[in-house]
Amino acid sequence: MATLSRRQRFPFPEIPEWFESFPTRFGMPTMGDLSAMRIEDYTEGDRYVMRAELPGVSPEDIDVVISEGTLTVKAERTERDVEKNRSEIRYGSLSRTVTLPPGANEDDVRAEYTDGMLTVSVGLGREKAEAKHIEVRHGA
Repeated sequence: MATLSRRQRFPFPEIPEWFESFPTRFGMPTMGDLSAMRIEDYTEGDRYVMRAELPGVSPEDIDVVISEGTLTVKAERTERDVEKNRSEIRYGSLSRTVTLPPGANEDDVRAEYTDGMLTVSVGLGREKAEAKHIEVRHGA
């Protein structure tokens, strides 16, 4: 049985692109600008792992900082000085900060950059604190 498919063709191919950049036409950030460094995080065994997409960035241009329960990744993507017909690549500074899970050991951190992906793992060696119930007293 044959399946019919319908192709949508825009008479003006630039119109979809105009709508994608619509917010910037009025000085508002696009969704791409709000999350320029895409990440994923998860727990693997006894480690917290955060991966970040950083294609086109040299390892020397990546700074990983861990402090007071947060993990911050900063990177700089430099623009090549060539005549461009079109450029959709974001250049400049990128930064992303995530809150570490309870029990994260800030002295046990590893970072590796391979094929455009930065992987940072933090040991979860410390015991997690139990939740405390606080007695609420009636004020006078």
